[in-house]
Amino acid sequence: MSEQAPLPPVSGLSFERAVDELERIVARLERGDVALDESIAIYARGEELKKHCGKLLNAAEARVEKIRLDREGKPAGTEPLDQG
Repeated sequence: MSEQAPLPPVSGLSFERAVDELERIVARLERGDVALDESIAIYARGEELKKHCGKLLNAAEARVEKIRLDREGKPAGTEPLDQG
C-alpha cells in the first residue's frame, strides 16, 4: 500500500484549489473503483470542501459592489449588490 502525502487543511485552501479537489473526489466516486472505507473518507473530505467553497462564495458575494452612476453617467459611488 503506498502512502500519500497528508492533505492540507480545507480551511487554508483557495476557492480554486478546493473546487479542483472536490471535482477530483466526485470523479473518483462516480467511477466506483474506490474501496468502501476510502469512499467514506473522501466523501467526508468532499463535504468539508463543499462547505468551505460555500463560505468563500458568501464572503465574496458580501464584498461585491455595483457602481452607481450619476445623472451624467459617471460613477458616483458604490452600493452593496443586493440593494438594487
